[in-house]
Amino acid sequence: MTPLLVALSGCSFLGGPDQLYAVPQVTPSEQIPIAFSSVEVRDVSLPSYANYEEIYVEAVDGTLAAEDGLLWADDPARSVSLELVRALSALTGVIVAGEPWPFDPYPAARVEVRVEEMIASRSGEFRLSGQYFIAALDGSGGDSAELFSITSPLAADAGAAAIAAARGAAVAELARQIARGGLS
Repeated sequence: MTPLLVALSGCSFLGGPDQLYAVPQVTPSEQIPIAFSSVEVRDVSLPSYANYEEIYVEAVDGTLAAEDGLLWADDPARSVSLELVRALSALTGVIVAGEPWPFDPYPAARVEVRVEEMIASRSGEFRLSGQYFIAALDGSGGDSAELFSITSPLAADAGAAAIAAARGAAVAELARQIARGGLS
């Protein structure tokens, strides 16, 4: 290592190590019967700021800023997709898997989620909104499209762990809405 790199490695202006935050699992306590025997969940589409590994927070004035050194532990789109698969599987009791569908025959239904907003706000809430689509692949004709808007309480000065927990709660609520509204 060159002397310059050794000197720079001790400088505090370079920032400390990044801290990674995983979203805690939310296990539903209820069972929701649905009209399909198996469900594929497509990769969730997120807005660009929510797709970054940095954890973004909305200030009271509406601006979004990344929290210094705080990162999601997993790719956000992958993580949200897997959270949704886990929650739908626990809620419904049927086979639920992410794309690509790993089984034969094809699934009875497909879920696609397009998130418009996924943000922690300093005004005291975590917001998750967008639209989900259900494609009935079993010939039942049960296709549907629904808008969703979910808020989870969040302290105005919440840290990354609280933001992760609020996100997990919001995705679990989305799974409940999909199971009750689109898959039933």
